[in-house]
Amino acid sequence: MGRLLKNKKNEYTGWLVVIGTVVLLLEILFFNPGLIFSLFVSGGMIYLGRKWAGKKKGKVLFYGGIFFFAISILSMKTFKFLLFAILLHYIIQFYQSKKNPKKIPLVLTESDKVPHEETLIKSKPLFENIFFGQQKTPAGAYEWNDINIQAGIGDTSIDLSYTMLPKGETVIFIRNIIGNIQIQVPYELEVSVHHSCLTGSTSVFDHHESKVFNQVFHLKTPGYETAEQKVKIFTSLLVGNLEVSRI
Repeated sequence: MGRLLKNKKNEYTGWLVVIGTVVLLLEILFFNPGLIFSLFVSGGMIYLGRKWAGKKKGKVLFYGGIFFFAISILSMKTFKFLLFAILLHYIIQFYQSKKNPKKIPLVLTESDKVPHEETLIKSKPLFENIFFGQQKTPAGAYEWNDINIQAGIGDTSIDLSYTMLPKGETVIFIRNIIGNIQIQVPYELEVSVHHSCLTGSTSVFDHHESKVFNQVFHLKTPGYETAEQKVKIFTSLLVGNLEVSRI
């Protein structure tokens, strides 16, 4: 029964993704063809505002871009569908919990057997999911944990020279809407970079692309596959710059 409910839930989630994608395409093609233009304009205003942060016009462009970006998102039929889908999801979950209440089986064990309790260790992540702001690794030595975050508007800076990485493959996964990602890697580490970006620039060691538009690419150092210690980097940006450098 549990597996059946899980399969139904996965199927339901898959249909939501498919329907949401179709609704977004219909909105862009028929209902709101200027949406892409408005998102590009607001993203460009935020980018220029951050670039000219010390000037008055930079602040005006930055906050104006955020305002127009929020207006564009709130006016999307896809956003309204997402809110409706979330509400529908919780209604279905509530209905299923009432229709199929969770049953706790009674397990009888012999008195001479000691039940085994599995211990889970919770560690504090280096970064949190944030909508607005900057995050960076500590300036001094710190304990490493693999990174998997989502960010809205802001910069992320990671310096791997102040930590001890474990043997094997270290993973860094960053999804960002608008901002810059900077990762500094020691010379002895092999690196693999998977990056996707709508618009911005990319610099990975000696590979530079000043104008990136709607690209996905993969770069890795020659000895990555056979290295005992290596770093795999996944990054995704709507608007912004990626820089991976040696230190």
